Amino acid sequence: MKIELKVATLSNVEEILNLHYRYQIDSINEEDKSDGFITTAFTKAHLTSLIQDENGLFIASINNKIVAYAMAASWKYWSQWPMFEFMIKNLDDSTHLNQKINVVSSYQYGPVCVDKTVRGLGVFEKVFNFSLAEMSKRYPIMVTFINKINTRSFEAHIRKTNLKVIKHFEFNNNNYYKLACNTT
Repeated sequence: MKIELKVATLSNVEEILNLHYRYQIDSINEEDKSDGFITTAFTKAHLTSLIQDENGLFIASINNKIVAYAMAASWKYWSQWPMFEFMIKNLDDSTHLNQKINVVSSYQYGPVCVDKTVRGLGVFEKVFNFSLAEMSKRYPIMVTFINKINTRSFEAHIRKTNLKVIKHFEFNNNNYYKLACNTT
């Protein structure tokens, strides 16, 4: 099985949206929620901007079929959603390896989505590391958050990446982990 990694193009948007929809909290099959979910809903316009303005959508394909994606972008891009506005206001409430975290030194990673048919085959690690390497050209620190009820995502990120929990926070009656890592 060969996993191909690349930066997404506009020609990939529909296929990415189809994958996203299967795992987004508002549309995921109830029995699949315990295996992880994505909270933020995205549209074609959101992904188009992520690709054209941020160069921040990374995909993994097997046999020319997209099986995973990872998103990453500046805080300016993410500021269109209330959750990220909250995170931006509170970026400086924590540090990572004694480095100040702010909108210049960091970017927001995620969501990441891996089709359940390829989980456990190393796809997550590959798309994560590919996105990290691409974003390291622009930022020294990656920041993300994970809903505390999304245990599969949390466990994958803690076990399979170099992300560390740097803070716990609450937003909109949900509890989250705030995580960070160096990009190099």
